[in-house]
Amino acid sequence: MFQFTLYKKIGLLFVSFLLLTGCKTSSDEKFINRKVSFNSDWSFHLNDSIKDKDTIGASTQWRTLNVPHDWSIEGKFDEKSPAGYGGGSLNGGLGWYKKTFKVAAADSSKVTSITFDGVYKDSEVWVNGHYLGKRPNGYIGFQYDISSYLNYGDKNNEIIVKVDNSKQPNSRWYSGSGIFRNVWIETTDKLHVAQWGTYVTTPKVTTENASVNFETTIQNQNSDSKKATVTTTIFYGVGSDLRRIKSTNQNITIGANANQTIKQQIEVPNPILWSVEKPELYTAVTEISLDNKVVDEYKTKFGIRDFKFDLNKGFILNGKQVKIKGVCMHHDLGPLGAAINTRAIARQLEILKEMGVNGIRTSHNPPAPELLDLCDKMGFIVMDEAFDMWKQTKTKYDYGNDWDKWHKKDLVDQLLRDRNHPSIFIWSIGNEIPEQWSETGITIAKELAAITRQYDKTRPLTAAMNPPVNMNIDDVTLQFEKKNVQINPLAASGILDLIGYNYAHQTYEHHQKNFPNTPFIATETTSGLQTRGYYDAVSDVNKKWPVRWDLKFTDGNPGNTVSAYDQTQTPWGSTHEATWKIIKKHDYLSGMYIWTGFDYIGEPTPYEWPSVSSYFGIVDLAGFPKDVYYMYQSEWTDKTVLHIFPHWNWKAGQTVDVWAYYNKADEVELFLNGKSVGVRSKKGDDLHVMWRIPFQAGTLKAISRKDGKTVLETEIKTAGNPDNLKLTADRSTIKADGNDLSFVTVDILDAKGTLAPNANNEINFSLKGNGKIVGVCSGDPVSHEPYKGNKHTALAGKCLVIVQSENKTGRLELTAKANGLKQATIVITTE
Repeated sequence: MFQFTLYKKIGLLFVSFLLLTGCKTSSDEKFINRKVSFNSDWSFHLNDSIKDKDTIGASTQWRTLNVPHDWSIEGKFDEKSPAGYGGGSLNGGLGWYKKTFKVAAADSSKVTSITFDGVYKDSEVWVNGHYLGKRPNGYIGFQYDISSYLNYGDKNNEIIVKVDNSKQPNSRWYSGSGIFRNVWIETTDKLHVAQWGTYVTTPKVTTENASVNFETTIQNQNSDSKKATVTTTIFYGVGSDLRRIKSTNQNITIGANANQTIKQQIEVPNPILWSVEKPELYTAVTEISLDNKVVDEYKTKFGIRDFKFDLNKGFILNGKQVKIKGVCMHHDLGPLGAAINTRAIARQLEILKEMGVNGIRTSHNPPAPELLDLCDKMGFIVMDEAFDMWKQTKTKYDYGNDWDKWHKKDLVDQLLRDRNHPSIFIWSIGNEIPEQWSETGITIAKELAAITRQYDKTRPLTAAMNPPVNMNIDDVTLQFEKKNVQINPLAASGILDLIGYNYAHQTYEHHQKNFPNTPFIATETTSGLQTRGYYDAVSDVNKKWPVRWDLKFTDGNPGNTVSAYDQTQTPWGSTHEATWKIIKKHDYLSGMYIWTGFDYIGEPTPYEWPSVSSYFGIVDLAGFPKDVYYMYQSEWTDKTVLHIFPHWNWKAGQTVDVWAYYNKADEVELFLNGKSVGVRSKKGDDLHVMWRIPFQAGTLKAISRKDGKTVLETEIKTAGNPDNLKLTADRSTIKADGNDLSFVTVDILDAKGTLAPNANNEINFSLKGNGKIVGVCSGDPVSHEPYKGNKHTALAGKCLVIVQSENKTGRLELTAKANGLKQATIVITTE
């Protein structure tokens, strides 16, 4: 429960909420947002029997929790789940949320709204018995004005949210279920900036000067007209270190119960430009004043940058050619499910940034706002995608059923919500849309393009087409020689600003012939398949999928594993090396988004049950990099890299392929127990070197050299029997805010401290202090152990446990135990 009252202080608008449980504003800057978190102390009920039907009542059993919340991740994996293997074999259902709260009497003259950043799916909302509305799309935020339905003062209010994810399947991947994104309460004066009411553009940018244009929509919910002053001020910096740049103001008269959009401009001298290396941000603060008193304040973060997609030079940012080195990401957070957590997203982005990634595609739906905020701050080139399907469905109960009524509203809301983010450079109106090959698709694409350009003309528009050229994948060279190329109707329509390629890497070098007037972007590439830590003893370049995707996988690996050598691919895709070799070769190929950055729940291609998560990720579900991560790191970063694999625990005499990824060196020499087994150098466009040698227990050591001088050394040792556990926290100090997380890696080591690469012990966890264990995972796509628990089985000697703070400072003491192994303890401080 909470109370909130509006105050004015030092000419600024302050919103004060008194909460029974700790509740913080969405920003720690000196300007306080007019919205506060509404996440705590909800009651939840899952209709888990036929007796519940579609109702709740006095006898309904509730449990208390905080949102964001995903009830599906709490369930058991089920081979017969209606969601299917694509949905992660986890069940949906129908859930109810309710919350009781109070509103201060002083706020009865204000406007109070509730905002949901995302509810999956088919949500309906009531306040004090008044029906507010329905929103089928689970990925887009929405807001309801609840002012006229509230009780003010000491009387309680009740909000009820019904979430219906019972019609399955409705997704090709794991969606999650529930209020899985943040909820906010917003209180404003009746004269205020509308929701998503600012639009910031930078039409002219040089190093000496930038023109910053503002379009601001003012909403007057008073019963009489108002004369007001709108002042917009630009600040630079973060936190308490904000520096005022310039201001502009405008007097307006706005009619009763009316909206009015005004335009303003500010010239910024010597602008500090946003880039992927230095993602510099500005803040625009819009104030509305009546009689010299500020009644509303609205903040908008933005960046100043200049960019274009060039037919010959690819992507140009601030006058510099930049190759987009991106990955596609689904919205789930591994063992945390679909429930959003800012720190969990940040960790994913940090791991990807360390690999050299500079781009994120939000496949295949509007992302959580927190992802875009982090991409702004961390420097990622974002492709913001709207739809996975249009009117034609891909699964029985998916969004195609809601298309006619909702697609325009959902797209407009996404554009209004997201268009100020400097990290967004591309709008995608669809992914692998079945209608792309028909006139129906052209008609729909024209409508979506017109809507997009109405609300934002500053970014190019694309669609992820599969593929833009209708090709025979087995004989693509002959096809081009015969000039027997059929262009995708959507690609040929002229509607798109960028030709978006899903796969079809064999056609990239023909792009300028096929599409001489439209720049290139690889919207989705690769689809390589790997299980972290599993290897065939001898890699086989001929081992791959059969030509037809619907035939059983013939790799022959036990337990639904896929070898982690970069040689296994889908029939429509490629290995990681194959696609990158082409992309890096030509300037006009602006870049690519790899499928995928992280493994994700559901879509366990190439297998079905018992696999429940994907094999596509460069990083596994727990956040542990697979070996190909280091190929990209050697190509995409300035870091000095030397990575050899596989592990060195095999049968005596067994023939093993040893690969090395390296950079900044001419050669790599490999030693086995001190004896050289050869020097290797990359030839031509090679991205790795290899030795094929018989296994002998001991030490495998690699040395990279440049001009005869050692650059790096690395080694792998044969591990003895598992002996002990080692705990390593990504952060040993976290915030005591009830949300922050520490991700703790568990390594199983032998007595000498070497990772035991074949260890798969079950590890039990316990935690002392004001915190809780919120997730466990090993990255194993076949594991059916719950992600919500206190134990988990390791994969390839590694496991992850996630610890969350509560609202008290102190010490958290995490202990890991496993039968036959020495236990380990780590201390995490909350402050």
